Amino acid sequence: MKKVMFFLAGLLILFPSFAQSQADKFFELFRPRIDPTDLRIIQLEMKPDPVREGQLITFQVMISNQSSYSAKVSLFLKERDRIISSLHDVRIYPGYNQVVFPESPHRFSRDEHCFIVEMDIERTRRPVDAVRKFCARRSYYGWTLSTQWIGPLFVEELEMFPDPAHPGQEIRFKVRLRNEGPPIRANLRVNDRDQIVVELRDTFLPSGYSEYYFPYTRYFFQRSDHCFTVFVEYERFPHKAHSTREFCARPLGWTLRP
Repeated sequence: MKKVMFFLAGLLILFPSFAQSQADKFFELFRPRIDPTDLRIIQLEMKPDPVREGQLITFQVMISNQSSYSAKVSLFLKERDRIISSLHDVRIYPGYNQVVFPESPHRFSRDEHCFIVEMDIERTRRPVDAVRKFCARRSYYGWTLSTQWIGPLFVEELEMFPDPAHPGQEIRFKVRLRNEGPPIRANLRVNDRDQIVVELRDTFLPSGYSEYYFPYTRYFFQRSDHCFTVFVEYERFPHKAHSTREFCARPLGWTLRP
């Protein structure tokens, strides 16, 4: 080790630039490495937002490095198997790192486009964990990554199968929903007062009309006033879907029919 140090010191005197580059490579071998699990995508933004089909887009990502070390990496922004934009030799420091990808001519066509970031560390590529899904959804003004706008949501019809039903019988609900806001991905549930009767998780709600069948559930009708409400749970917050009438099962064979 001492001989190597003396050798590098001699090179530094005779050939400063060459010796410095070799010394950097040598000490890089002994530098502590980042554990990929210490990295997290905190935020992903695109400009413009909303974006219309055919526009050029710039993506900006905030990466959290929870380790005490830095590293030089390559970053790849992807949708499914397609690389949208990439950056090479990016230095990721401890703490928060804001990275701007080169402008991209990405083509939007579907109702929902979900993005991930892959990182190449020492020739090993893997997805970077994210705090949530980053999906651009179609809205009236274009595709947006914003999660703040939802609804309004309306229940056009709520049906029950079989109808009429008997207490303790397996039943299934079908809801016809109208979403006058942007497309979202959320949980749907049918409530009887404060009790959750049945739930449909991680469901895509496009703009406009859509119909959903809930799983079969065994429900015991015990009161004379079983009135059902549909909730849309988005970003862990339940939103009540409006309706023009109440959907109450009457004790005449327990039916939802008017």
